[in-house]
Amino acid sequence: MAKKIRIGLIGGGEGSFIGGIHYRAAMLDGYYELVCGAFSSDPEKSKRSAGVYHVDPQRAYPGWKEMFEKEAAMPEDKRMQAVIIATPNYLHYPQAIRALENGIHVICDKPMTISLEEAEALAGKVKETGLVFALTHTYTGYAMVKEARQIIKSGKIGNIRKIVVEYPQGWLSTPVEETDNKQAGWRSNPEFNGPGGCLGDIGVHAANLAEYISGLTIESLCADINSFVSGRELDDDANVLLRLRGGARAILYASQISAGEENPLKIRVYGEKGGIEWQQHEPSTLMLRMLDQPAQVLRAGQNYEYLSDIARWNLRLPAGHPEGFIEAFANIYRNAATDILRYMGTEAEGTEFAEYPTVYDGVKGMQFIEKVIESAQSSNKWIPFD
Repeated sequence: MAKKIRIGLIGGGEGSFIGGIHYRAAMLDGYYELVCGAFSSDPEKSKRSAGVYHVDPQRAYPGWKEMFEKEAAMPEDKRMQAVIIATPNYLHYPQAIRALENGIHVICDKPMTISLEEAEALAGKVKETGLVFALTHTYTGYAMVKEARQIIKSGKIGNIRKIVVEYPQGWLSTPVEETDNKQAGWRSNPEFNGPGGCLGDIGVHAANLAEYISGLTIESLCADINSFVSGRELDDDANVLLRLRGGARAILYASQISAGEENPLKIRVYGEKGGIEWQQHEPSTLMLRMLDQPAQVLRAGQNYEYLSDIARWNLRLPAGHPEGFIEAFANIYRNAATDILRYMGTEAEGTEFAEYPTVYDGVKGMQFIEKVIESAQSSNKWIPFD
């Protein structure tokens, strides 16, 4: 195997949720080595995190700007080559731009930016530099999601007519942002989170999953959004009707005030001949229902030869051994690694399967957020996508 990709991490310090998940996912397949980080905006917390991430304390920087400056001054065979951005949304754009300007590949949490204008500028910079930019729309990393996409691409269930995607959570059913809950605090603040609350956090995931599995893109939408918790500045519930190119229709429901719900993301896609169903609580199972046959239960397993090659590439274990969220996350990291290594002049195994969300998915995500808000605030409910 080629030398490991030297990667840095911004975020992930004490109290972080997603930063530690990024780290575990990146390390799973051995393609990366974490060499540095700006783990917190608090310099002391960042320094303490060096031990957690097994990084040289001298390379646990007090801030992300200093990290880029000091790493750029290091010998070429020592400095970081890629960076993980796992910070509040408003920092994604300046950090990603700085990385690209320094010739550093980017793996960024979603939503990519806090405005469509920023997203388009970032896409322009990626195109200009030719560097790899991966966006962690994690759910597209599940093997059975990829299998669902392959089934639809094959024409097995016919032309798509209907999609129903739902992503309910209940953790914001009360004003927890008024407590010491760090995650709720910044996610409920438009200055740090951007214009979409529930939309930016999970709505973009639902929209991305619907487009990814079906292979169709949004043509127009009609939306209703709400902030049910008194005093909350951003939306905590969204209901969206979608018209897709090709004639299909979709219903998207994303909510963080669905009391008692954990994270039961679910999607159903119906074609002329049959339908598929996948839900994250049972990620190893894909239901296939044909008009003229009993329902089929398709199961994940690297040894199941009835699965497509791309699904099997994104599995690590034989049937009966469940893979979950970390593995789906890791698939994005592994697939991005093959392109980073190719950029560096090294061919890696599985290059033909190296698909993952990119900067252009980030642009579409920001357009989705802004168009949903526009529709919800407009008397002209059907809002077209460009």
